[in-house]
Amino acid sequence: MLIDTHAHIYLKQFKEDIDEVMQRSHDEGIQKILMPNIDVTSIEGMLNMEAAYPGVCYSMMGLHPCSVGADFEKQLATIEEYLNKREYIAIGEIGTDLYWDKTYWPQQQEAFVIQLDWAKTRELPVVIHCRDSMDETLDMVEARVDNRLTGVFHCFGGSLEQARRIIEMGFYLGIGGVSTYKNSEVDQVVKTVGLDRVVLETDSPYLAPVPKRGKRNEPLYVKYVCEHLASMLECSAEEVSGKTTLNARKLFHL
Repeated sequence: MLIDTHAHIYLKQFKEDIDEVMQRSHDEGIQKILMPNIDVTSIEGMLNMEAAYPGVCYSMMGLHPCSVGADFEKQLATIEEYLNKREYIAIGEIGTDLYWDKTYWPQQQEAFVIQLDWAKTRELPVVIHCRDSMDETLDMVEARVDNRLTGVFHCFGGSLEQARRIIEMGFYLGIGGVSTYKNSEVDQVVKTVGLDRVVLETDSPYLAPVPKRGKRNEPLYVKYVCEHLASMLECSAEEVSGKTTLNARKLFHL
């Protein structure tokens, strides 16, 4: 039994066959699918997906760094309104991104800090995106971490040193399809640090694992990540699934 801790299955890429996608996931033992928000435009679709699959799909609430622009304060105000209306399993997807555009870097940092504070106030985990900005993001989190702040560094692709910094803060590594790619060092990091702070994810519809690389990703494919880690760790897939599922349940209070 597996939990996909990060999937954007409410996006247009799933519009034509979402029921089939969900059935395949169910048939393969994917227990739960956790959905990070992107921005104010994605909220309705995400909540509709949660309503259609209660007890399987769970929503987070947050503003993705790639959606941070000149209007970020307005977007954050709307997102905070949603947070005040009901409970969510996490604040996410939040963080920083220097891959595409550095124009709004100061605004990204401000939005990130605001949302970290929301998480501490509400005692919710955070789901952190950081692309080409791992050290900068780690510095920001380390400056604010306390016993009220935990979460996962989604789509972890960093070094062993960075992984250890994450684990020392009490955070988790989100391991997905990137770990299965040739020349990826992620599996070697996991081999060193073990599974105690690892959760599995797909980031659907992006970053499909081998042997589905290049195709649309979907929650079912988290099994390939599980099998890859089991092979690398020389243990059973059941051991990997059991440990990572337990970690996900603990982190997200499932």
